[in-house]
Amino acid sequence: MWKNSILASAALMLSQAAFGQAADMPPDARPGECFARVLVPDTVEISTEQVIDREASYELKLVPAVYETVSEQRLLREASTVYKTVPAVYETVTETIVIEPEREEAFVVPAQYETYEERVLVKEAYTTWKKGDGLFGRDRANASETIALATGELLCKVEVPAEYATVTKTRLVSPEKTETRIIPAVTKTVTKQVVVEPARVVEETLPAEYETISRQQLVTAAREERIAIPATYKTVEKRSITNQGGLEWREVLCETNATPQMIRDIQSALTDAGYNAPADGEFGPTTLSAMEAYQRANGLPIGYLTMSTVESLGLTPQS
Repeated sequence: MWKNSILASAALMLSQAAFGQAADMPPDARPGECFARVLVPDTVEISTEQVIDREASYELKLVPAVYETVSEQRLLREASTVYKTVPAVYETVTETIVIEPEREEAFVVPAQYETYEERVLVKEAYTTWKKGDGLFGRDRANASETIALATGELLCKVEVPAEYATVTKTRLVSPEKTETRIIPAVTKTVTKQVVVEPARVVEETLPAEYETISRQQLVTAAREERIAIPATYKTVEKRSITNQGGLEWREVLCETNATPQMIRDIQSALTDAGYNAPADGEFGPTTLSAMEAYQRANGLPIGYLTMSTVESLGLTPQS
């Protein structure tokens, strides 16, 4: 579609030339150059100016009265003299008193005895005859036979040992005696109050009593104050046309004098400037929209790929 519009514009230009409009052709055109009548926007100069936003005025302000707090003393009770009884001062003391004094006491130490055992003779030793059990040399198993053969009794003379008995006796170890001993004193701890300072009467002066009263005291009376309100200004922009725009012949790039490489360079420059364009070497609708947005932002003629647009992008037509 874009190619068709370019061709239609070229056909229109040729037809106008055919109808004798040579005077309206681009001046000094050289072979291989392309021109188009483009709408050149007005050249506008922007200046700023300070204008009054609000006129100077004044207002009346009521300045309130100023008070200060003052304090003063008021007598409540005059000084006086009173007499006071100061009670006695006591302290608690502890002392030990003797109930019974130390003394000596005599006492009897009883005699000391001890018991011991002693063997005493009860019966002295003696000899006597004792009936024997059998003849010497006979078997005691045949004693009956032996007795049967005997013609008389068998007597033996034996010695009976002395007899003793163990008796317990007591003997004196130490005799009774009298000794003395010390009976310690018997004491008692008592606590009592003793006077340290006796009671007395003292004279005491009572100072006068005052109370502090606070009150508000006028320092500055209320008044009206005239306050000047200065004028306020605002900055406004003024636009003045320094050069009237219109239709002008401008050299442009078209299919006749632009290579795909040149279109790719322009597309890359538009993308670098923040206007996204595909780097495909074809001047399609997306590239056209990016170019027109760039031209509006930079005050360039809009709608055609003019040489001024190419140079603004930092390119030269021969690149």
